[in-house]
Amino acid sequence: MQAPILLLDGASLWYRSFHALPESLTAPDGRPVNAVRGFLDTIASLIRTHQPSRLVVCLDNDWRPSFRVDAIPSYKEHRVAESGGEDEPESLPAQVEMILDVLDAVGIATAGADGFEADDVLGTLAARESVDPVIVVSGDRDLLQVVDDGVVPVQVLYVGRGLAKAELFDPAGVAAKFDLPIERAGVAYAEFALLRGDPSDGLPGVAGVGEKTASRLLTEYGSLDGIIAAAHDNSSALASGLRAKLLAATDYIAAAKNVVAVATDAPISLSRSDLLPTAPSDRHEIADLSQHYGIENSVKRLLAALAENTGAVSS
Repeated sequence: MQAPILLLDGASLWYRSFHALPESLTAPDGRPVNAVRGFLDTIASLIRTHQPSRLVVCLDNDWRPSFRVDAIPSYKEHRVAESGGEDEPESLPAQVEMILDVLDAVGIATAGADGFEADDVLGTLAARESVDPVIVVSGDRDLLQVVDDGVVPVQVLYVGRGLAKAELFDPAGVAAKFDLPIERAGVAYAEFALLRGDPSDGLPGVAGVGEKTASRLLTEYGSLDGIIAAAHDNSSALASGLRAKLLAATDYIAAAKNVVAVATDAPISLSRSDLLPTAPSDRHEIADLSQHYGIENSVKRLLAALAENTGAVSS
């Protein structure tokens, strides 16, 4: 099988690493490194499992983009800290800087786009890939919308319950899991999420429409546009109560389309080539960082995974 490109949702993975390991794991100077260790171990495990030719860690240059907030002001509003930034664990930002230092010394690419979230970077890189099969790795179910059975297949490794319980989704898997039309499973999932809503992102959804109703409507009418057309057609089979709820949510639905859908045209900047190295790009720097941060074992596991990666050797 052709070696894939792995696209990693950086913030999703290091946030989960932070909560999976205790902050009592510290560097020699006392700073917590639990997220650093967990994140590096996650990359090592992914490389060993999937033997990728290329890998990109995708970043949130803007975790709450203005185009989404302008459309729906409640978008991620509950996550805003008193300082106006994102409310997150106190020691995590410093650990993210450590992670980025290690990735640079190892030679692993990062990518971001000003004014866009990591979801949009992932969506854009997946959409424009023309060579290798794509595996998107995230704990965010919203990314299930990027699955594709095209010339270059796109799958999503969902790690919301941890790497040990990760689920690999293709379009058939998404359609089966959420009872959606298989021929447009990715797009249908975005429409399903829009209708259902997502309190964790501050998206209210359509009042009275839960997961079962959303999937039933999409199966019956084929698409969100088909559902809206049925709501405006008094002769359609829609129940009067559900028709009223959909019509009352017309403004929300129109605004939410561009909020829920990941961008596929974000202006991405890559830190370096996305080809995976078999050895660190700066041996002295990674040795110094390993000792300084007290992460020698995690770095050893990552470097061993890179050295043994047949995907990189054959690329």
